Amino acid sequence: TISDKYLAAVRAVLRWAFENDRLPTNEAEAVQQDVPRKVQTRERGYTTSEAVKILKASREYQPNTSANPSIRESLHITSAKRWVPLLCAFTGARITEMTQLRKEDLRLEGDRWILRITPDAGSVKTGQYRDVPLHMQIIALGFIDFVAQANDGPLFHRATSPDKYLANARTTGGRLTEWLHSLNLVPEGVQPNYGWRHRFKTQGRELAMSDRVLDAIQGHPGKTASDSYGDVTITAKLKLIDALPNYDLLI
Repeated sequence: TISDKYLAAVRAVLRWAFENDRLPTNEAEAVQQDVPRKVQTRERGYTTSEAVKILKASREYQPNTSANPSIRESLHITSAKRWVPLLCAFTGARITEMTQLRKEDLRLEGDRWILRITPDAGSVKTGQYRDVPLHMQIIALGFIDFVAQANDGPLFHRATSPDKYLANARTTGGRLTEWLHSLNLVPEGVQPNYGWRHRFKTQGRELAMSDRVLDAIQGHPGKTASDSYGDVTITAKLKLIDALPNYDLLI
């Protein structure tokens, strides 16, 4: 951050001053901050056993009860703790892309439920919507029933105005991270939310699935010019999603 952002900004300002004869030299031109080499001591995604522990904690979650509404956990946060880890596990999506989901972002296409990740719900890094089929285990565990009973609008935060969707979705994501850390379920060296993205990519490669399809599901841009040709259809995505094994969440 210091090297790439703070010093870069200072150098840019002083370079402008030097080039416009406001300063005799640019004293920041040669200043740099050495960046330590990153040390990686394990895989970046969750292992199967780590993923199962998180998903079991998520499915079994019950909020503390309180007669005081000011300290009572909101239904949106409770719902996020119960459903968002499972959604991340089977979509490889960014955490905020899941916490900003709205009821209207789910649709039935034929006999399959499709989840749309769209900037209209808050933010998407690529700026483009994408459709992801729901894994059958998510449906079997009752997610569609939960969505059907929910009010219109966001499922996992309480914002009522679109200009507040993103901030509220990020807040929910932060609450999820704090909760997982409080349970000591996040291994050292794993980012709690990106652990699902890494795991999803790893699972897809173990199943010999196309990286192009994986990228389309996860919202990663293509790496070559050829990646912009043709479309990754719902049919192609379904083959990958349906190949993912169920998690053993029996108590």
